[in-house]
Amino acid sequence: MFWTERRSGRLRHLDDARSEYGIDYARVVHSGSFRRLQGKTQILALGDDDFYRTRLTHSMEVAQVAEGVVQQLRHSGAMAGSDDLLPSTSLISAIGLAHDIGHPPFGHGGELALNYCMRDAGGFEGNAQTLRILARLEGYDADHGADLTRRTLLGTLKYPVVRNAALNAVLVPALDPGPTTFAPLDRASCKPVKAYYEEEADVVSWILAPLPAADRTRFEELRAGESGHGRTRHKSFDCSIMDVADDIAYGVHDLEDAIALGLVGRDCFQERLDPTRCETLVSALRDRPLGTGGYDGFLDALFGDPGARKRAIGRLVHHFLRAVSLKVEDSFETPLLSLRALLRPDDRALLDDLQSLVVTEVIESPGVQHLEFKGQRMVVAVFEAMASDPRRLLPTSVHIDYEKAGRSKRVICDYVASMTDGSLLKTYERLFSPRMGSVFDRL
Repeated sequence: MFWTERRSGRLRHLDDARSEYGIDYARVVHSGSFRRLQGKTQILALGDDDFYRTRLTHSMEVAQVAEGVVQQLRHSGAMAGSDDLLPSTSLISAIGLAHDIGHPPFGHGGELALNYCMRDAGGFEGNAQTLRILARLEGYDADHGADLTRRTLLGTLKYPVVRNAALNAVLVPALDPGPTTFAPLDRASCKPVKAYYEEEADVVSWILAPLPAADRTRFEELRAGESGHGRTRHKSFDCSIMDVADDIAYGVHDLEDAIALGLVGRDCFQERLDPTRCETLVSALRDRPLGTGGYDGFLDALFGDPGARKRAIGRLVHHFLRAVSLKVEDSFETPLLSLRALLRPDDRALLDDLQSLVVTEVIESPGVQHLEFKGQRMVVAVFEAMASDPRRLLPTSVHIDYEKAGRSKRVICDYVASMTDGSLLKTYERLFSPRMGSVFDRL
């Protein structure tokens, strides 16, 4: 019963036919933070085309793929005798929809920018912000945010360690020392610590309260021998399902966008992923071929007309779903921590190759990086303007929260992180463009 508890202590109304996790799902879907994902960059800048993914459609696909992972685990018999531990459709969908709810405008570029802005005030990280929104900021409950159940919050806790424990104090976010006429970020030093904020330590203590002391200690372990910031070793069963689904959506669906928009061609794909790299996929295609069959038939479909490409993408997703298996960490007493969903090694390597292809050919391409660079500069400029004179530049309601919080920069960070790409751009233009802005603009 403790996994369905809420921090507020509120109980479901007797006439409410939904499950506790059904209520969580509804609260995520109807939250303002979830709706704003429609205006936030996934990889490609908003407005260039109406086809490719936004952060909202990506989250919807992660939720759908995560549901498919649950169905596959049940169908495969991997959960024999333990089916009751599988998350319900409402639960895994709520986790999938909410997993990116804390990401700021302009994708990971905006994340680096806010981490730089918060370098002396607790840092910024997208997953940490997700927990903060769900547990504090979302408007359902004044003290507990969306007031979700303990298990749903555990499923979104991707990095179960407090920031100070994972922080390498030598790595301080900084500007690039090279250029002299402007001040770009030093991307390496600005990478955020993968951990939750100090401010949410009480929330995580509540989430993990049902765990035996030994389980909690092990759950919060860091990987040994890390040269950068510390990285966590463990995640809950539900979170591992979401994580696999996120990787599949990233590696497959973002690839679909890149192919459809001409950013990845057939020759490039073949160069990076020849038949030997796709051996497990080619083997699976012998039973259900696409086009002429085998690797060439798969490529004919993937780089063919939109209908054929959609079938190829669907086949890829199904292939990875069938490759999900179950691992048991015997060192944990709590089943929700001991069970992990993961891909078979060969298919994990294939998905890693697909993700690497997207990173190299799309994310790191000059066309995308120009826009990310510009977005970073605008995020830093807006944050620093607000922080320079909060009383004059913050919206009245935000300034009230700022004063109540003891003039904490975290409130300014929450405000900037909540913006869509469009609202951040409009704020930047109001502040810095001589010809833009009106006293009647809505802040």
